[in-house]
Amino acid sequence: MTIAPAPARALRIGPIELDVPVVLAPMAGITNTAFRRLCREYGAGLYVSEMITSRALVERNDTTMRLIRHHESETPRSIQLYGVDPGTIAEAVRIIVAEDHADHIDLNFGCPVPKVTRKGGGAALPWKTKLFADIVEQAVKAAGPLPLTVKMRKGIDPDHLTFLDAGRAAEDAGAAAVALHARTASEFYSGHADWNAIGELKQAVTGIPVLGNGDIWAAEDAVRMMAETDCDGVVVGRGCLGRPWLFGDLAAAFGAEAPDVDATLGFVADAFRRHAELLVEFFDDEDHGCRDIRKHVAWYFKGYPVGSEIRTGLATAQSLAHIDELLGQLDRDAPYPGEGAEGQRGRSGRPKRPALPDKWLETRDVEASTGEMLRGAEIENSGG
Repeated sequence: MTIAPAPARALRIGPIELDVPVVLAPMAGITNTAFRRLCREYGAGLYVSEMITSRALVERNDTTMRLIRHHESETPRSIQLYGVDPGTIAEAVRIIVAEDHADHIDLNFGCPVPKVTRKGGGAALPWKTKLFADIVEQAVKAAGPLPLTVKMRKGIDPDHLTFLDAGRAAEDAGAAAVALHARTASEFYSGHADWNAIGELKQAVTGIPVLGNGDIWAAEDAVRMMAETDCDGVVVGRGCLGRPWLFGDLAAAFGAEAPDVDATLGFVADAFRRHAELLVEFFDDEDHGCRDIRKHVAWYFKGYPVGSEIRTGLATAQSLAHIDELLGQLDRDAPYPGEGAEGQRGRSGRPKRPALPDKWLETRDVEASTGEMLRGAEIENSGG
C-alpha cells in the first residue's frame, strides 16, 4: 500500500537523535543481534535488545553477557533491563555504563508473562508506586549521561490502571522518554490496542517524549497512531516478525530515504536466508542458527505460495546448504499476496487473569513480606 509520507519528525531521546521516530520493541528470543542487524539493513531507528535480567547481568551469567553484546555496525546500542529490586537494577546499569555496553538503557515494566508478573515484575510492578519510582530514580542516577527510558502497559487490568501515575513518576525521576503498550496485562496480546490511552499519556507527560506501541502492522498504522495520539514516536514489535523490511517502509513513511520494496517471494526468500546467515554468525554455530530460524518460517512466508513440504523442510533444516536447496525450489517471481500477508503476527491469545503475588492488589505500598519475595524474584529469574 502506498501512502503519502508524513512530515519529517525527528525523535530525541536524551543525546540520541533519530531521524526516523521508530523503535524496535524488545522481544524475547527474537531481537538478538542477528535480527537487529537485519532490521537495520532495511531502515532506521533505535533497535533494542531482548530483555536482560538485571540479576543475571550482575552475576555475569554467560548467556546474558553474550546477549548484551552488539555488532560493531550497531549504533546507537540499546539494552533493555528487567528487575524488581532498585539496588540490583542500579548495579546492572552501572556495569553497562562502566564497561561501555550500550548508549541507551530501557527498563521493562510491560511484560505480561505469568512467570514475571507472578513475582511482581513487568506489568505488575508499577502498581507499587514507591517501588516503581525508586527503581527509575536509582537507575537514572546510575546511568549518568546515558539516556534511560521506561516501557510499560496501561496497568494490570481495567480496574487497576497505572500508566498515568507511572508516566508522571518516570518523568519526575529523570527518565528520557516513556513508551506505552496500550494494553493491560490482563489483555496480554489480545484484542485491539487502546490508542486513546497513548493520547492521554501524551497529555499527562509533557516534558519528555511519549512513544506509542500496539497494533502497528504496517507503516500507515504508525503514521495514523502519531496523527491520532500526537505521540512523539512509535515502538514496533510483532508487526516486524517475518517482515524486517517494515523498517524501510517506516523510514519512507516518515520522509527518510529508503529503498523501494517489491516483496516478491524471491525478495522474502533472500531476507529469510540473510536472517539465517546472521543467526549462524551470532551463535557461532550453524546448527544452532538454523534451529533458531525455524520459528520465523511461518511469519516470513505468511500468505505466499509455499507448499507444506518446503515449509516443513525449512522448519527442520540443520544447515544453510539445506535451506538454500529448499529456497531454490520456490517461484521467486510470485508476487506479494496482499491481504493474505497482512494483519496480525505473533502471539495473540485471549484475555486472562494476570498471575500476581498473593494480596498484591490490596495496597500500593511494599510491605516487608513483599520485599522478601521481590528479592527472591531477582534470583529466580536469573539467567537472562
